[in-house]
Amino acid sequence: MTRPPAETRPPEVLALEALGWALADDRRAERLLSLTGLTPERLRHGIEDRGVQAAVLDFLAGHEPDLVLAADALDTTPEALVAAARELAR
Repeated sequence: MTRPPAETRPPEVLALEALGWALADDRRAERLLSLTGLTPERLRHGIEDRGVQAAVLDFLAGHEPDLVLAADALDTTPEALVAAARELAR
Protein backbone atom coordinates (compact mmCIF):
# COMPACT_ATOMS: atom_id res chain seq x y z
CA MET A 1 0.00 0.00 0.00
CA THR A 2 1.42 3.37 -0.93
CA ARG A 3 0.88 6.49 1.11
CA PRO A 4 -0.37 9.70 -0.40
CA PRO A 5 2.32 12.35 -0.75
CA ALA A 6 3.10 14.18 2.49
CA GLU A 7 1.79 17.39 1.04
CA THR A 8 -1.70 15.86 0.87
CA ARG A 9 -1.57 14.30 4.34
CA PRO A 10 -2.89 16.52 7.12
CA PRO A 11 -0.33 17.49 9.75
CA GLU A 12 -2.22 15.39 12.31
CA VAL A 13 -1.72 12.29 10.16
CA LEU A 14 1.99 12.99 9.73
CA ALA A 15 2.31 13.42 13.50
CA LEU A 16 0.60 10.09 14.19
CA GLU A 17 2.74 8.34 11.60
CA ALA A 18 5.86 9.94 13.09
CA LEU A 19 4.84 8.85 16.58
CA GLY A 20 4.42 5.26 15.42
CA TRP A 21 7.83 5.40 13.79
CA ALA A 22 9.47 6.86 16.91
CA LEU A 23 7.87 4.34 19.26
CA ALA A 24 9.03 1.39 17.14
CA ASP A 25 12.54 1.81 18.56
CA ASP A 26 12.86 1.45 22.35
CA ARG A 27 15.81 3.84 22.71
CA ARG A 28 14.18 6.46 20.54
CA ALA A 29 10.88 6.06 22.41
CA GLU A 30 12.64 6.59 25.75
CA ARG A 31 14.39 9.67 24.37
CA LEU A 32 11.06 11.01 23.05
CA LEU A 33 9.48 10.73 26.49
CA SER A 34 12.54 12.15 28.24
CA LEU A 35 13.02 15.16 25.97
CA THR A 36 9.37 16.09 25.48
CA GLY A 37 8.26 15.48 29.06
CA LEU A 38 5.38 13.40 27.73
CA THR A 39 4.37 10.26 29.60
CA PRO A 40 2.96 7.08 28.10
CA GLU A 41 -0.37 7.97 29.69
CA ARG A 42 -0.31 11.48 28.21
CA LEU A 43 0.42 10.01 24.78
CA ARG A 44 -2.42 7.50 25.07
CA HIS A 45 -4.97 10.03 26.23
CA GLY A 46 -3.72 13.13 24.47
CA ILE A 47 -2.69 11.95 21.05
CA GLU A 48 -5.54 13.90 19.47
CA ASP A 49 -4.20 17.08 21.11
CA ARG A 50 -2.39 19.28 18.59
CA GLY A 51 0.16 20.24 21.24
CA VAL A 52 1.11 16.60 21.78
CA GLN A 53 1.29 16.04 18.04
CA ALA A 54 3.50 19.12 17.61
CA ALA A 55 5.77 17.90 20.44
CA VAL A 56 6.34 14.61 18.61
CA LEU A 57 7.32 16.39 15.40
CA ASP A 58 9.43 18.94 17.29
CA PHE A 59 11.27 16.03 18.90
CA LEU A 60 12.21 14.79 15.44
CA ALA A 61 13.10 18.26 14.20
CA GLY A 62 15.49 18.63 17.14
CA HIS A 63 17.65 15.70 16.02
CA GLU A 64 18.39 15.83 12.30
CA PRO A 65 19.42 12.16 11.93
CA ASP A 66 16.03 11.05 13.29
CA LEU A 67 14.22 13.66 11.22
CA VAL A 68 15.83 12.38 8.03
CA LEU A 69 15.24 8.71 8.93
CA ALA A 70 11.61 9.38 9.84
CA ALA A 71 10.99 11.33 6.65
CA ASP A 72 12.42 8.50 4.60
CA ALA A 73 10.40 5.86 6.46
CA LEU A 74 7.21 7.90 6.10
CA ASP A 75 7.82 8.64 2.43
CA THR A 76 7.96 12.37 2.96
CA THR A 77 10.55 15.10 3.37
CA PRO A 78 12.11 16.55 6.50
CA GLU A 79 10.70 19.91 5.44
CA ALA A 80 7.16 18.50 5.36
CA LEU A 81 7.54 17.17 8.91
CA VAL A 82 8.86 20.52 10.16
CA ALA A 83 6.06 22.37 8.37
CA ALA A 84 3.51 20.02 9.96
CA ALA A 85 5.00 20.75 13.39
CA ARG A 86 4.65 24.50 12.78
CA GLU A 87 1.05 24.08 11.63
CA LEU A 88 0.16 22.04 14.70
CA ALA A 89 1.81 24.51 17.05
CA ARG A 90 -0.44 27.36 15.88
